[in-house]
Amino acid sequence: MNANETSPAKNPAKKPKVDHLRFHRKHQKLLPTFGENWFALKAEAFARFFGTPLFLGAQTIIVVVWIAVNEFGWAKFDIYPFILLNLAFSLQAAYAAPLILLAQTRQAERDKANAEADALHREELAHLNDQRLEIAAQQNEQMLKLLEQNTELTNLTKQLTERVEHLTIELHKKLMEKE
Repeated sequence: MNANETSPAKNPAKKPKVDHLRFHRKHQKLLPTFGENWFALKAEAFARFFGTPLFLGAQTIIVVVWIAVNEFGWAKFDIYPFILLNLAFSLQAAYAAPLILLAQTRQAERDKANAEADALHREELAHLNDQRLEIAAQQNEQMLKLLEQNTELTNLTKQLTERVEHLTIELHKKLMEKE
């Protein structure tokens, strides 16, 4: 350590770093819903995309275009009752439902883990607060003792001052008598 640096012991203003997420770290494995590999990340992104306005708008546009193309005769790949479109929706639902259920289940696990971590954090805060209150009570008791001792010393000083004054007066009287 060079002359310009100060150690934490010499500089009480510097507090040690506190990891505010220390209670959440042990639950970090729950953060990625489907795991951490490429497929898992894409599956989670896909499941999250299902409920977005972009997805709903895009799906609506595709369905309208699909029906318009087939109804107006521009192409005849799926005529009324649009069986191919129904099969596409069924396929989408077959993949979407399990992904959404899995995402909900994992989100519930994450919420539970976060609630547990928050409870542990609140418990530690309560414990630290109890310690602070105990220290404050001890310091208050010490302050009262110091005040009592100060009062006693002040009284003793007053008595000694009065005694010195009384002795000084007597000494002056005796000195005056001798003259």
